[in-house]
Amino acid sequence: MRLILPLALLLAAAPALARDSLPAGFVYLRDVAPGIAQEIRYATPNNFTARALPGYDAGECVLRRDAAQALARVQADLVKDQLALKTYDCYRPERAVRAMWRWAHDGGRDGKPSFYPNTDKRELFTLGYIAAHSKHSTGTAVDITLVPLTPPVRSRDSGNRAPNNAPCTAPVAARVPDDSLDMGTGFDCLDVRSYTRSAAITPEQRRARERLRAAMSAHGFRNYFREWWHYEYDGAQRAYDFPIEKR
Repeated sequence: MRLILPLALLLAAAPALARDSLPAGFVYLRDVAPGIAQEIRYATPNNFTARALPGYDAGECVLRRDAAQALARVQADLVKDQLALKTYDCYRPERAVRAMWRWAHDGGRDGKPSFYPNTDKRELFTLGYIAAHSKHSTGTAVDITLVPLTPPVRSRDSGNRAPNNAPCTAPVAARVPDDSLDMGTGFDCLDVRSYTRSAAITPEQRRARERLRAAMSAHGFRNYFREWWHYEYDGAQRAYDFPIEKR
């Protein structure tokens, strides 16, 4: 006899099926720390390549369980100061890393120069902004920022006034709106101003970066000096290439 399950049961089982498809040791961050905001940029064209990257079938943060649990502890500390975390990228399939490498070497002019306003695309790999291998593919690295628990009130058309081609190094009011604290540059800004300890930013912006660094390092994350947003957690070294699917 053929068994037909009610639609409600099938829908309820869908998230569990997605979670079960992850390799052992990996989790969806939403299942561990649902209060952490997510804006997974490589699942959208809003990144330096101007296209969604392969393997990002959904805008979900996937991590090794120990890294996700450590992030939950960071979040718990921050809420005491009315702050929270927001992730821009987490686990990154190796196919996406390869796509970045190919893009940087293809000799074309495609992409979004607003993410690298002071650098020729052909130099991004040589200067260390794009790598052939990424810790993200192990599920132990995150690109992350701070957001206020009570977001500032923005006028309804503020996003329309911000030009899409505003350089990532522009003052925060000129950049494409982001609800994060002003860190001196936008996320994925391939520029020396993104160096965590850059001297080319304001004291307030340095304090915001230091607040993030202190919160993350207190729970085992190490910052990459060229990117104020990039943090790595000790753990497995194996890189993976499974796609990120909808939770």
